[in-house]
Amino acid sequence: MTTEARFRQLLAAVRGLVRCDAAALLRLLPEEGEPVLQPVAVDGLAEEALGRRFPAAAHPRLARLLASGEGLRFAADAGLPDPYDGLLEHQQELEAVHDCMGAPLRVDGRVWGLVTLDALDPHAFDEVGPQRLAAVVRLLEAGLAAEDTIATLAQRAAREQALARAVRRDSPRELLGRSAAMVRLRGEIDTVAASDLTVLILGETGVGKELVAERLHARSTRQDRPLVQINCAALPETLADSELFGHKRGAFTGAVADRVGKFELADGGTLLLDEVGELPLPVQAKLLRVLQSGDVQRPGSDRVQRVDVRVLAATNRDLREEVARGRFRADLYHRLSVYPLRVPALRERGRDVLALAGSFLEENQHRLGARNLRLSPAASQALLAHDWPGNVRELEHLISRAALRALATAGRGGRWIAIEPEHLGLGEGASVTRPAPTDDGADAGREPRMPRDPMASAVDAATDATGPGLRAATEQFQRRWIEEALRRHGGAMAAAAREAGMDRSNFLRLAKRLGVGVAR
Repeated sequence: MTTEARFRQLLAAVRGLVRCDAAALLRLLPEEGEPVLQPVAVDGLAEEALGRRFPAAAHPRLARLLASGEGLRFAADAGLPDPYDGLLEHQQELEAVHDCMGAPLRVDGRVWGLVTLDALDPHAFDEVGPQRLAAVVRLLEAGLAAEDTIATLAQRAAREQALARAVRRDSPRELLGRSAAMVRLRGEIDTVAASDLTVLILGETGVGKELVAERLHARSTRQDRPLVQINCAALPETLADSELFGHKRGAFTGAVADRVGKFELADGGTLLLDEVGELPLPVQAKLLRVLQSGDVQRPGSDRVQRVDVRVLAATNRDLREEVARGRFRADLYHRLSVYPLRVPALRERGRDVLALAGSFLEENQHRLGARNLRLSPAASQALLAHDWPGNVRELEHLISRAALRALATAGRGGRWIAIEPEHLGLGEGASVTRPAPTDDGADAGREPRMPRDPMASAVDAATDATGPGLRAATEQFQRRWIEEALRRHGGAMAAAAREAGMDRSNFLRLAKRLGVGVAR
């Protein structure tokens, strides 16, 4: 069982002690300056919450809980913004949280993070006194202490701190996702990171190959040395020597000063050859020579310098097919593909799209000065139904546009701003359908695509045939899904609600709103 699964078990036990609509376990990140909290497990909150970070300075309720000592309950009229407004799971409408309580959690005398409990009923916690809250805290602290006694977890915590420092320096983003595909990818990264093996990072455009390279570097023994990147697609053959190996003054016309190449800059660290499949053949030969010998000689210089560089390469091309077609050197391919890593496409990551969307919403609300950007339930369904031909990059840009549209529509006065399907604009343009593979071999050799959900295909078919907007298409998808679920379960509402992962009363309200007949 994973650490994340054990965290979820702890929250389930907490909800057995205290009746509430949502519970969250937030860890205090090992960052300098103001404290920042990140959910590591949620129960009853939307999945987008797992992609969020909550700076205590921006969330006064969380700041007061951290400083409370033994925990506290907020009065219904406290007047402080609640970080979870609009984030409760399975809501048909975004609602405000009315009753909130929580407490700091300590392990070995240090504040580990927080537990928070929330309910829509303003009197939900009237009978939860200090003793019961203390019992919740003891339960959680015992579970967290057990986790920290495992030696491997102590080592992992040290690596996570190093990763957090590297990510803060170079990139604010991490490889989010709980899908099996992403769990496997992170496991493969952790397996190979500490070695000096050359890694070939494969994947479609926009899947996050640079983030994989950053994680490999941050978890390697070279983490305190530079990670240098070069875009091979923008490397003209005439300047390849200069970019890769540098040059001496006067080596060629225009060389007015000495220049250090990328290999020398990365000495002792890591060099990422991004889009390596775009390299011209003459440049491939020069690169192979350096990879084989480890010796760099600047054009115009007689001095040979040995460099210690770990090489990572990334491409969206099938290099085996490129070798077969004579467009990529076989010896260079074998030199680069010592340890291949395939980054899964977004359509293969299931519900990870919601956590990623939450992370991008968090970035946009800080950038736009907006408060509490939230996905409506219909918008979440629309994101899950989309095919994502542009992968994570497409999602990032889509969320940025949606945030701007929602802010322009709703203004800044509400407790939150709801992202609706019309803000997403998933029906705009022709790029929503992934183009078929071409016959030039660019897509040959890739792993087969995961089949689409037939109900999602039904939404596309309905949209093509009748031309409704995305909201109507989403409702049609929900209506057909509920009808099929009720048919499978012989009209049993409770069984259909369990399959949908929804509370029975919420499921019934949704069915009534959509005009689906319910067997009694």
